[in-house]
Amino acid sequence: MKKLRLFTLLVVVFAVVLTACGQQKESSKEDKKIVVAASPTPHGEVVKKAGDLLKKDGYDVEVREVNDYKIPNKLLDKGDVDANMFQHVPYLKAEQKSHGYQLEEVGKVLTTPMGVYSKKYKSLKDLPDGAKIYVSNNPAEEGRFLSFFVKEGLIKIKDGVKIEDAKFDDIVENKKNIEFDNQQGAEFLPKTYNNDEGDAVILNSNYAIDNGLKPLEDSIAVEDESSPFANVLVVQKGHKDDKKFQDLIKALQSDEVRDFITKEYNGAVIPAK
Repeated sequence: MKKLRLFTLLVVVFAVVLTACGQQKESSKEDKKIVVAASPTPHGEVVKKAGDLLKKDGYDVEVREVNDYKIPNKLLDKGDVDANMFQHVPYLKAEQKSHGYQLEEVGKVLTTPMGVYSKKYKSLKDLPDGAKIYVSNNPAEEGRFLSFFVKEGLIKIKDGVKIEDAKFDDIVENKKNIEFDNQQGAEFLPKTYNNDEGDAVILNSNYAIDNGLKPLEDSIAVEDESSPFANVLVVQKGHKDDKKFQDLIKALQSDEVRDFITKEYNGAVIPAK
């Protein structure tokens, strides 16, 4: 009887050990899986390139393509993805303020230079009095839209307001009475441009590229590498120092990925400094 009880006890212990080992292996496997929400081009492609570099370290990086700016932070906040890569810090701050998202930046990756596109005019100075400019309904981008016209001397904003924080209400001088129409989501603006609506349209490079446009060639004004709107890798608050995210940002900022960005997009996307 004692031998039977001892045998039974050993079987139970062995089963517990096997289960624990299995759970440990599963946990380890899960820790090597990183799901990143990103817009298809260029963010998703860049993340995939970084994922290829991380395969040798046992990582499985999956890109969940999302073409709507409102969804990636919602997915991340709910824990449906591990990270996202599509936004700059001013947008992240605006989203946190509006929705209470508990998210944080891991590091800068790239800049998708925003551009002004027009089928009617070849430069901002050519725009007529009362020109109508279509922009997205993203309030975090208002300073970015204004930066083109401030740089050209067509608009002035209040003293002491940083351009990345500027709003349309901060305009104190508007030499050409330029009107900004911000009633549409960014994803609909390529259609507005193709329909030749208004005098000009401001497009994010990812949407411009997706619609066959070359930002450096087809725009009448485009941001350069000094833009303060670099896109960042974002995770849930308290996790930016997790090993897997530090490994991912290291890959995203590596020379291999920087070279990929430079060669693949020919200046339409710029590695962040």
